Amino acid sequence: MDDLKHQMKDHFIKYASYVILDRAIPHVVDGLKPVQRRILEILWRQHDDKLHKVANIVGQTMQLHPHGDAPIYEALLTLANKGYVLDRQGNFGNIYTGDPAAAARYIETRLSPLARETLFNPDITEKIPSYDGRNFEPVMLPAKIPLLLMQGADGIAVGMSTHILPHNFTELLEAEIACLEGRNFKIFPDFPTGGIMDKSLYDKGKGKVKLRAKIEIKDPKTLIIREICYGTTTESLIRSIDEAAKKGKIKIEAINDYTARDVEIEIKLPRGQYAEDILEALYGFTECEVSLNSQVILINDNHPWETDVHEILAFNATKLVEFHKLELQIERDRLLEKIFYKTLERIFIEKRIYKKIETLKTLDSIHKTLEEAFKPYRKKLLRDPTYDDREKLLQIPIRRISQFDIDKNKEEIATLEEELHTVEKHLKNVKKFAIDYLKKLILKYGEDFPRKTRIKAIEEIDRRAIETKEIKVGFDPETGFVGTKVSGSVQLGCTNFDKLLIFYKDGTYKAINIPEKQYFEQVAWVDIADKKTIMNVVYKVKETSQAWAKRFIIDKFILDKIYRYLEENAELQSISTNPEAAVELHLTSGPRQKMEKKLFVLKEIPVKGAQTRGVRLAVQKVKKVDPCS
Repeated sequence: MDDLKHQMKDHFIKYASYVILDRAIPHVVDGLKPVQRRILEILWRQHDDKLHKVANIVGQTMQLHPHGDAPIYEALLTLANKGYVLDRQGNFGNIYTGDPAAAARYIETRLSPLARETLFNPDITEKIPSYDGRNFEPVMLPAKIPLLLMQGADGIAVGMSTHILPHNFTELLEAEIACLEGRNFKIFPDFPTGGIMDKSLYDKGKGKVKLRAKIEIKDPKTLIIREICYGTTTESLIRSIDEAAKKGKIKIEAINDYTARDVEIEIKLPRGQYAEDILEALYGFTECEVSLNSQVILINDNHPWETDVHEILAFNATKLVEFHKLELQIERDRLLEKIFYKTLERIFIEKRIYKKIETLKTLDSIHKTLEEAFKPYRKKLLRDPTYDDREKLLQIPIRRISQFDIDKNKEEIATLEEELHTVEKHLKNVKKFAIDYLKKLILKYGEDFPRKTRIKAIEEIDRRAIETKEIKVGFDPETGFVGTKVSGSVQLGCTNFDKLLIFYKDGTYKAINIPEKQYFEQVAWVDIADKKTIMNVVYKVKETSQAWAKRFIIDKFILDKIYRYLEENAELQSISTNPEAAVELHLTSGPRQKMEKKLFVLKEIPVKGAQTRGVRLAVQKVKKVDPCS
């Protein structure tokens, strides 16, 4: 059993690590999950400027991804609908209506120009064997844009989840420039569905944002929803409006969805309802307003990293400089090699070194002769010629040697040296080179990605205040009916959130929600449970027939629970909420009793709890108690 427990624990830890690192959580460098990275790698290999069937790309990606075609297809759709890295043709679904995409065999895609320019460079991409060892896949792509923040990301792993909101392309690159220049910057989300956003609680991605749909007032009786909240669809929004109408939160006459390329939901209002008055209720009780929480967790150095969007952008800016430095170094080395070989070739032909090997018969002697022949010209070369360099010279055909143009060779070397000078200049200030690169990207692609979500402060809606309605509750003492649809002699003004106190003649009471019409047996009094009204009660103790009085406030209760306000041997004589309440006692006559009636003003009695004993009004027995007010 211990071995089994140990094995289960070990396997679970491995499974959890696999899900976190290789499936659910994106990497900070390129902002991609493994399946997304594999899709882009296949598209890079297959790229020929033509569109490819999605079904074909899914099949090709299965060479790198061990989890079947369905997750690959879904991941490709998600990437395509983000709008940055894939061009698409066909029905990829609708982010507004939630309509699904067409089958993979009917739709086509390819890498976008932005993706090709900013995500790939085989010279600086580390690759590892795929799951079956037959192919190689990138560990990560050398992304020169903050793709993670541009696209946003969602992922649920074992024991953790991430929810990163999308941001605006141009604003991110401008913030990255500010970061490289050492200036302060701020970045806020931008959603593909548009809407209005309150960013006051965003807290660099550790908080939340409040979103509102864009609603236009067409006329006093018609509203048009033009933009919806991120994470909702026109279908879910309409359903939320219908549910709010059924619950009586809002009143609508009709709702029509004309959404096609753009969102257009028309709301018609009934008689007595006006567009200006219903706006707050739409925001308060429907998906016209939502809150989106941000939780930034991603993979960095093979470990989960909980951070904020500013740290991610600073990390991407540092990586951008590193990638450019590597590329410049590789380009410098390439140019140096070209200059070296062209110089070597010119010396070989111009100085007629090839003549020295014409009569030699062995390869070793040829190489030894060439090695000795180039020694006088070593200062003109960047390095000593290697065996491979000499082999390359031996492959030059006679025709090329005879037609060799020395002036042209010198011009080509001069051009390469000029390029080398430029590269070395950039290497001395890679940060400036990276900033210029970002500025060029903004000029080239900025107009394609305008901000869609407007930033505006949104006031908190008091939903209770919107729902509160003034109502009348009727009580008919003769029939015992209570409710909003009862036209009794007692009418109580209150709101729909108030509770009712029902006092029974047997000395009990309870608090209830306001009914439309409900029958109560032996009701003595009905009032609003406002926790401040003073109850004036006079009762008679059955054993002694003496009259007692008490005053109390009901300030605590549990709905529908029965409480006592009189002792069990007491008989209710009078109950009232009148501050000037008074009673007249009719006393039993006795040998020495002169007064048969006695008046008591109840406000002189101290206010105590409902369960406390009252104050005795007279020692004599009481025949009857008459209220005087």
